[in-house]
Amino acid sequence: MELVGSHEIRIMLGGISKQRVYVITSNRNFPEPVADLMQGKVWRKSDVEAWIRQHRPELTQD
Repeated sequence: MELVGSHEIRIMLGGISKQRVYVITSNRNFPEPVADLMQGKVWRKSDVEAWIRQHRPELTQD
């Protein structure tokens, strides 16, 4: 299982700001994190990729 943090999610979403990734990951339609570590929350990469395919299809590489 691959995990990603907010920095990786920023990159996956095209280099958005830290503030914007916080807003997006705090939204209730964003996948729940699998853990909340001292360094921050982490998500399953596959969950984030699925969310991007559904909510930001222009960012997917088909």
